[in-house]
Amino acid sequence: MTALLFRPVRSVIRPIGKRSKGLSAVELMISLAISALLMGSAVPMLKDLRNGQALRATAALLETDIQFARSQAMASGQPLRLSLQSVNGAESCYVIHTGAANACRCDGAGQAHCDAGATLLRLAEQPGASGITLAPVQRSLLFDPGKGTVTPTATLRIQDRDGRAIHQVINIMGRVRSCTPSVGLNGLKPCN
Repeated sequence: MTALLFRPVRSVIRPIGKRSKGLSAVELMISLAISALLMGSAVPMLKDLRNGQALRATAALLETDIQFARSQAMASGQPLRLSLQSVNGAESCYVIHTGAANACRCDGAGQAHCDAGATLLRLAEQPGASGITLAPVQRSLLFDPGKGTVTPTATLRIQDRDGRAIHQVINIMGRVRSCTPSVGLNGLKPCN
């Protein structure tokens, strides 16, 4: 009987150098499930980030073009106009031109048509597929070459398909102030 009580126990501990290599099927499936879950939550955030950057880029381009029109009018001594238009309901564009208020129009196909005596300086379009729209104003903006002013003063609205917007507020001196009525556009002051 005493022989049964003091039997040596076999060691089940593996030597340190003999670890198994690779992952088991269960470990692999768990890591794939976690990766898929993380990717599924990251894709909407990346899309939101991309749309916000497209909105900001369009607003920055419009602001640059407003400053271009003002400085070009003063340098040339000739009045210039900026006209925003809606094309086919979904697309929007603007033209910077000489001549009368509606002397130049964009057609939505990357082309602008100007009446006799008017000269096109800049055309910018927002295709409907981009999801960014420029709200047209009732009248074109006139950049006076002698005074360096812009009339009428205006608030131009750039909006994405999610409803977020950036307002470009243009004062009589041609200065542009950007603000947002939306939440989720960090770095911009709220519109009052």
